[in-house]
Amino acid sequence: MDFTEEQIRRYARHIVLPEVGGTGQARLLAARVLVIGAGGLGSPLILYLAAAGVGTIGVVDDDTVDLSNLQRQVLHDGGAVGTPKAENAAGAVARLNPDVRVVPHVTRLTVDTVEDLLAGYDLVCDGSDNFATRFLLNDACHFARKTLVSAAALRFDGQLSVYKTHAGGPCYRCIFPAPPPPDATPSCGEAGILGAVTGTMGALQATEAVKELLGIGRSLAGRLLIHDALDSAFRTVTVKPDPDCPLCGRAPTITDLSSHRGRTTDATPP
Repeated sequence: MDFTEEQIRRYARHIVLPEVGGTGQARLLAARVLVIGAGGLGSPLILYLAAAGVGTIGVVDDDTVDLSNLQRQVLHDGGAVGTPKAENAAGAVARLNPDVRVVPHVTRLTVDTVEDLLAGYDLVCDGSDNFATRFLLNDACHFARKTLVSAAALRFDGQLSVYKTHAGGPCYRCIFPAPPPPDATPSCGEAGILGAVTGTMGALQATEAVKELLGIGRSLAGRLLIHDALDSAFRTVTVKPDPDCPLCGRAPTITDLSSHRGRTTDATPP
């Protein structure tokens, strides 16, 4: 593609990278990424994807901005309180980079909406904070053969991985076979969260998404990155596909999304 003078200046620091260059930047401008959640993880993720020039970003979030969000959800400000997060994300990105189009999906991700939402996007990023959504996205991306970049954060801890079963990697269920009981894991509203931790994990999530779009570096697929902010530590755990996984194993028992019917994905992103 032919870049304008303004685009050459805007993306200059990318273009001089041999791993990106003009070809890679053109690929980013043509890319379509779906982000689930415009909260603590989604905020830095969306901003960095937009700054990188990812051409189309879909944002799925049916929540509105609350004052308690502003401690960590840096995509929003005090003037946005009470407005839909997905629509506010579109405004924030428009101010940051006019090259990028945000498609706000002011709706809840459910078994009835997930397939249509995934259609037309090259990559999916999960910034939700509840297991029902994580398992639904994992299963839907497996059936749609989409790469899923998934992050989570709570209190002072975070984790991140990439799931692409279509390329032979493990899925989320290979690590966590089934959702825990509903009351087993507290929400960030109950347990608390250090705002900067979501910034760290969301920025890392954006890095992995860009790597996947460009096909550069070592994919995080098959590895789980764990961050302990109190110890200033990162560690990586190798994860192999589980041959007995009910979704992607040798004899899968989950063959469609029907098992998700009746499960709620109602939760506030971290």
